Amino acid sequence: MIDLFERMKTGNKKQQDAYTAIMELDIFNELSTYNPVLCGTLPIGIDIVGSDLDIIMEVQELDHFEELLQTLYNNKDDFTIKRTTIKGKEVVKANFVFKDFEFELFGQAQPVHKQNAYLHMIIEHELLQKVPNLKQQAYKTEPAFCKLFDITGDPYVGLIRFGVEKGIITDEILK
Repeated sequence: MIDLFERMKTGNKKQQDAYTAIMELDIFNELSTYNPVLCGTLPIGIDIVGSDLDIIMEVQELDHFEELLQTLYNNKDDFTIKRTTIKGKEVVKANFVFKDFEFELFGQAQPVHKQNAYLHMIIEHELLQKVPNLKQQAYKTEPAFCKLFDITGDPYVGLIRFGVEKGIITDEILK
């Protein structure tokens, strides 16, 4: 399992601030029984304003987990907690704000490395690594993107064609 959380200690300013906030809350220690893992866009450096800190956990006893979250975090700003069903699985979600970060603590009866949030982050992280890896293999930028997205033909023309097909740019620009 990749631990992108530890990398945040030396990441960009927002990652470092998030790391500090998480450490101050002592979430990974307080909830260690549930194997907490930070997921989402912030650990992989593609967060935007309003991105939250998603911490997922494997929880077999949702009642106890819900009570624990209530005890630990109900004094935090904008604290809410709810139970819901996602894709047929009952989950507990707690949200709150701490040090200008919105937190979402998410528990379900599934190992963290099999939860969608973790799988999405690992896939996204890997895709983000591909272009720099190809560049290190002496690919020029445009050919590297074409290899990644299976764009055939002249990479310089193909990348423009891909941009038009995907709606990234309009074909008006080509006229």
